[in-house]
Amino acid sequence: MLIIVMGATVALQKAFVPKFGLDLAGGTTVTLSPVLANGKTPSQESLDRAVTIIRQRVNGTGISDAQVAKSNDNIVIQIPGAGRDEALKLVSTTAELRMRQVLAVAAAKAPPVQPSTAAPTASGSAAATPAASPGVASTAKASAAPSGNATPAGRALSKALTAPTPEPSETKRARTSGGRAAKASPSASASAAPSSSAAPEDASDPLAGQDTSGIDQALLTEFRNIDCSAKNRGQGALDDPNKQIVACSDDGSARYILDKAAVQGTEISGAQAGTDPTTGEWIVQVNFKSKGATQFADITRRITSLPAPRNQLANVLDGVVIVAPTIEEAIPGGSARISGSFTQVTATDLADQLKYGALPLKFKQSSVVSVSSTLGQDQLHGGLISGAIGLIIVMLYLLLYYRGLGLIGMASLCVAAVVTFLTVDVLSHNAGFRLSLPHIIGLVVSIGITADSFIVYFERIRDEIKEGRRTLRSAVEVAWRRARRTILVADAVMFIAAVVLYFLAVGDVAGFAFAMGLTTLIDVVVVFLFTKPLMSLAARMRFFAKGHKLSGLDAERMGRTGRAEQTLQEA
Repeated sequence: MLIIVMGATVALQKAFVPKFGLDLAGGTTVTLSPVLANGKTPSQESLDRAVTIIRQRVNGTGISDAQVAKSNDNIVIQIPGAGRDEALKLVSTTAELRMRQVLAVAAAKAPPVQPSTAAPTASGSAAATPAASPGVASTAKASAAPSGNATPAGRALSKALTAPTPEPSETKRARTSGGRAAKASPSASASAAPSSSAAPEDASDPLAGQDTSGIDQALLTEFRNIDCSAKNRGQGALDDPNKQIVACSDDGSARYILDKAAVQGTEISGAQAGTDPTTGEWIVQVNFKSKGATQFADITRRITSLPAPRNQLANVLDGVVIVAPTIEEAIPGGSARISGSFTQVTATDLADQLKYGALPLKFKQSSVVSVSSTLGQDQLHGGLISGAIGLIIVMLYLLLYYRGLGLIGMASLCVAAVVTFLTVDVLSHNAGFRLSLPHIIGLVVSIGITADSFIVYFERIRDEIKEGRRTLRSAVEVAWRRARRTILVADAVMFIAAVVLYFLAVGDVAGFAFAMGLTTLIDVVVVFLFTKPLMSLAARMRFFAKGHKLSGLDAERMGRTGRAEQTLQEA
């Protein structure tokens, strides 16, 4: 039944071949070691942040089956199929945070077109004044209540650029170090509602009603075609600070056309999450270096009077927009504060992204191992051949030594092999498991361990018959009660050893331990659910019950006494 269920799973998924690791499929493994002053140990927080950034960078490029994980204080990146140069460039390039003016913004996907007789304002009225910014609405006090007219980025809004309306909206504000009300709301909404002064355009066009002056035609086409709701939406891309770009929000809810970088992430001296002592809300305090403070003051002064969305300043990291606040007045002084609907987690995450700009630690390449696909195939063939040779030798031993009983052992080994293959295949396509050379070695070694369980059982049966007190049927049952304790104890010791080795070791040794633990569990299943029932059926056959000379239970082979032989004949 187990084989049928797993076989059906494999057939339905059309997953007839397990996925292979780098040593079999080919690829590159890069081990990065952190470099700190005075040989200090890196914090787990910084390592976790580095792993997250590198994983987003690797997965965002569309490379399938790539793995990024911590190994003690190191980070190990495994990229199947990627060449050495490509892998090194991918994981070692330090991306920078860049602040760019938003030129156009729209939802990730164009909403269904609905007929309308007037271009609504953000507050929902049919009329709009030229001074009103499209799609932006809020109360004068910037309340934290959710707004009915959400923006594509769905983050927050702040003090209105037009006259106050009765509709509330959730807020994110940026203040200067002096505490003046220079407020910022993340990405918002030029596509939500065009102003009445905009030229009439196709309502299904995400750029309808937006100012497209100064934007390259190729970028407009890319903006219309990009799908930011897709899994691969540009994460990990290295943007050119001297060019306009099209980018998605990090949550995939909005798409942007962004101007050249106005401030580089290297000009941020620090960012820290905390709470506002007055309101108790979570905020992010951002501090700039001298040059960065000047650049930030210049860009905020230049865009503050522009209509939305060109009064928004997007922060781009690794190819995606992490926040795009609306700037409502110039922010000099080298310090700004972002506040709004933050939680402790989201505020800390944003502070880390702003502070680190990319990787929070400096890394050196401890080792780089590249395996060609040809070498991987050679290793796979070698592993399969060694496994087949080991299986055949064990089967021949069982057949020569146990004769008829050996057939039962051979059948059990075949079943164990089938269950092992199906288990590996199912895990490979459903749990991220990748078959590697250490796994194959562990599977080959475990053939003898699996056969040992059958041998323990067969020897117990023969011992019971040699004593001449039991028939074959009763000997099978009594021997099973005694043998199963030995089998369970032996497999338990092996499984505990495999678990300890798996958690204490890394890399290839951990893969070997996993294979050993897996086959130990399969051994228990096969012995209990196949070998024992099959042996009980065999005990009913005259070939075994009468002690045929090829059964492995004949008097000459076991050295039985006359009484023992007579007992077997009576069976």
